[in-house]
Amino acid sequence: MGRPMADARFNRSIGRRGVRMSDVACLPISSGWYRRKVEDTRRLIKVQCYSAEGTANFYMRPIEGLTVLLDIDTKEVVEFVDEGRDIPIAKPSNTDYRYEVTSKNKQPARVRPLNPISIEQPLGPSFEVVDGHQVKWAGWEFHLKPDPRAGVIVSDVRVTDPDTGERREVMYKGFASELFVPYMDPTDAWYFKTYMDAGEYGFGLQSMPLVPLNDCPRNAYYMDGVFVAGNGKPYVRSNMVCIFERYAGDVGWRHSESPITGMEIREARPKVTLVARMAASVANYDYIVDWEFQTDGLIRVKVALSGILMVKGTPYTHTNQAKPDEDLYGTILSENLIGVIHDHYVTFYLDLDVDGSANSFVKVNLTRQYTSPGESPRTSYLKASKQTVKTEKDAQIRLKLYEPKEFHVVNPGRTTRVGNPVGYKVVPAGTAASLLDPDDPPQLRGAFTNNQIWVTPYNKSEEWAGGLFVYQNKGEDNLAVWSNRDRSIENKDIVLWYTLGFHHVPCQEDFPIMPTVSSSFDLKPVNFFESNPILAAPPNLEKDLPVCRAAASA
Repeated sequence: MGRPMADARFNRSIGRRGVRMSDVACLPISSGWYRRKVEDTRRLIKVQCYSAEGTANFYMRPIEGLTVLLDIDTKEVVEFVDEGRDIPIAKPSNTDYRYEVTSKNKQPARVRPLNPISIEQPLGPSFEVVDGHQVKWAGWEFHLKPDPRAGVIVSDVRVTDPDTGERREVMYKGFASELFVPYMDPTDAWYFKTYMDAGEYGFGLQSMPLVPLNDCPRNAYYMDGVFVAGNGKPYVRSNMVCIFERYAGDVGWRHSESPITGMEIREARPKVTLVARMAASVANYDYIVDWEFQTDGLIRVKVALSGILMVKGTPYTHTNQAKPDEDLYGTILSENLIGVIHDHYVTFYLDLDVDGSANSFVKVNLTRQYTSPGESPRTSYLKASKQTVKTEKDAQIRLKLYEPKEFHVVNPGRTTRVGNPVGYKVVPAGTAASLLDPDDPPQLRGAFTNNQIWVTPYNKSEEWAGGLFVYQNKGEDNLAVWSNRDRSIENKDIVLWYTLGFHHVPCQEDFPIMPTVSSSFDLKPVNFFESNPILAAPPNLEKDLPVCRAAASA
């Protein structure tokens, strides 16, 4: 952003803080929409800066309170705000996260380091990638495409029925439709930080090459992304996606018979899964997204968060300096640094086609029932009752712990041999919900997070939960607006939307870089198969595995 650096006010402010212009690192930040007239007529971006002196982690050295509002078209500085002159810039010590730096600065390790670990496949991988994008593994077949906005798109997902050999449809298309990251600081330098990472920045455009042996295991296959630059020329994002088989010692199924029966039965099967992974580094934050396919027909969608917090400069070096009733909007992480409270929401588009496109959404209500006097020693029990949802508004789901439900997508035109409609259910997790006022401008734009689950009829123009054009929009075109039309969704081609949510109250362990935290939800078959689809899966046998000995005992 050369234009702010040419502004005399900007240069004077930087000079007053004792920062060399050569050490200044600035970020272009989406400005959002806050009912200001200037936002209706101009394409705007905000610029805030950091000092990169003495560390690669310049995010931990904010030049607090200095904000430039820039017209993208004219490069004109529309507003200049400098409210942090008395806030010192945090020192660079202990902020660098690179191994060559941390290994020199840290004291001798008090914890014994881990020995290297790897999964070996003596007969090679069990999956294949055909024509660069078609993945086949253990009865699964799907198309995998890197995408500049969504990151990756999984489509035409089918699974082979182990009883009949039929390749059955599960999902037409699935992807991360939008991310919403509002920060919880209403002050002038922070209120506008309410990012839409897919629509404003491009989740795939911010992806970085994966690091072999660390981002992905030794047995991974890598896929490049090919995108179009602003000048119209194609470019390659190498190693953007990795595909690998995972075995972490988990159990696929098991049963051991009690000795009292006299039967010596010890049956167990290993759980091996296939993972397609991408990672996006949206400035400071890193997101890792996994699509994990299991042999029992389950699909697990997982989002992990890492990277660097967005921090706020403060004159405080200790919590005892803050007034008892003072709202810091976060946690003091280190001297002169506050980690600001924020949320992360990732809304997934899931166009399920369970044995075809004519599907219905069924709520299974779990309710407490009471027995009649004298009927049973029990006074209460749990009952499941099914309700086929007719229209969109009744499919707007806010999860409630003490009003539990299951959520099925079924094909009413196809049943099992005993009469159950075949289906898949979404198994919720990562259920943090937005606490912002629905009329707060950021929440108007992020209204797709008002519910954890939505179901809409398929519409080619309704794929991006925040609207097709997200930047500076007013919330007039998004999932909430579409759903409120209350269209019919029974026995139709429907789309299920699920939002993973995270509340993040920063803590000192997040400094200077965050250990990964994650959550996931499942798409699980429910009466889709006639019985356990991995009943005939073979166990692991010692003779089939390589003999490995630790170096110390060789």
